[in-house]
Amino acid sequence: MSTYVPPPEVTASRRATVGGLFHVRVAINPDRPAVVEGERSLTYAELEERSNRLANGLLGLGLARGERVALLARNCLEYMEAELAAAKAGLVLAALNWRLGARELRHCVELVAPRLVLVQPDLADALAALGTTGHRTVVLGPDYDALLAAAPDHYPDLDIDPEDGLVILYTSGTTGLPKGALVSHRAMVARAMSYASELRVPIGDTYCAWAPFYHMASTDQALATVMRGGTVQVVDGYDPDGLIRVLETAEMAFFILMPGMVGPFAQVLRERGVRPRGVGVCGAMADLVPRADIAAVTAALGAPYLNSFGATETGLVPATSGTLAVGVPPASLSKRQSAFCELRLVDPDDNEVPVGTPGEVAVRGPTLFSGYWNAHETNAHDFRNGWFHMGDVMRRNADGSLDYVDRVKYMIKSGGENIYPAEIETVLAADPRVREAVVVRRPDDRWGEVPVAFIVANDESLGADDLLALCRDNLSGYKRPKEVIFVAPEDLPRSTTGKIQRHELEARLDSFRPSA
Repeated sequence: MSTYVPPPEVTASRRATVGGLFHVRVAINPDRPAVVEGERSLTYAELEERSNRLANGLLGLGLARGERVALLARNCLEYMEAELAAAKAGLVLAALNWRLGARELRHCVELVAPRLVLVQPDLADALAALGTTGHRTVVLGPDYDALLAAAPDHYPDLDIDPEDGLVILYTSGTTGLPKGALVSHRAMVARAMSYASELRVPIGDTYCAWAPFYHMASTDQALATVMRGGTVQVVDGYDPDGLIRVLETAEMAFFILMPGMVGPFAQVLRERGVRPRGVGVCGAMADLVPRADIAAVTAALGAPYLNSFGATETGLVPATSGTLAVGVPPASLSKRQSAFCELRLVDPDDNEVPVGTPGEVAVRGPTLFSGYWNAHETNAHDFRNGWFHMGDVMRRNADGSLDYVDRVKYMIKSGGENIYPAEIETVLAADPRVREAVVVRRPDDRWGEVPVAFIVANDESLGADDLLALCRDNLSGYKRPKEVIFVAPEDLPRSTTGKIQRHELEARLDSFRPSA
């Protein structure tokens, strides 16, 4: 009995890419607004033409399939053009975080070795100061417009494999330096399907992309929206006035909220008496948001809160199916597993743990990324046995729900950003007056968690202001310690092998303060 093997023409017919699906959508609603940024807007036909021109312009510069184009920009209409152009040209767009310090940003550029960097005018000097080489720079504005004007406007219609990379989104590494998570066309299409299914997003819906485009919260959902005929409203960061304008003029199935802004935004909504036109569900990462703030913002928006658990590497899956009721502090943050993925909780030997026992989350499914760029050892470890191991610990309850427990490796989650203590400790230890530096997390009503530094000094002249100045010069704002506490060497709790026990130090934090 022979086994049927589909011929190449059958295999090719199954392909779906982000650029191709957007191209098809243009013919269905050419005059519908695709992306809006304040007074600027593009219809589907206009976004198609401009992204075609950019794709052809990049190919005309000699860029080949799989090569990288980096983008250093705040949220703007051009972000959508660049992502779609990369999708159509078979290129990979590296979404650079403009908030990073010079050392981190240089690492991100050098990691992916882009052939070309697109940059906003006010960020061009910061890019030039990095001293990175091997790439051409195109500044958004006249240079960018000239590149588009000189290129043909036809759809490239290239043979792109769905497993080809589409975007690189950076996520923190265990050493503190960011890792580049490569997300393919296949994963992005699957994420769009999961988004529509789990959050009941109708065709033609509006999405407000105010979170940074270098974050999955905007890139994933914005691309999902234009693949399904909707409108992306672009707002540059947490701008209450801009967000309120969108809320009052457009209905949307999902309005993203990020830890750190939920409470203040709820207060603004109440004070101004904002009446949203219609929100299906709001929020994200409920574990990092004070429960009173969840109650306040859901009451103000008239929408339940999304009890999400996902990552840059996975998209909204694996546990983003549940919501929290409107207007009341949630009694429980137990989560429901998403569809379109398999999820296991495993012990250190990769054996599945029983119900009620904490285990590391291991997941597989079509939304998964394609690994970290140029990180072979990390990929081999994290994808062991054919499952992606997230580094998060959860516990499955008897009813099938999931409770978040902790991180396998100690990490600080502040305002939706991952912070690894090792990076902060390295910066602090660079001062010769520091004998030892240990960073732990402290709960924070606004940001969820913030870093606190414990310092063993070998020079009495060293002060907290000295170390905070050092951090200002070498770390992004959200990574800087919010408190510096000087301790004696014997105050640092250690295991029998000499390792600092961060959890114990964290639990004793108040005892080190003078007011305690």
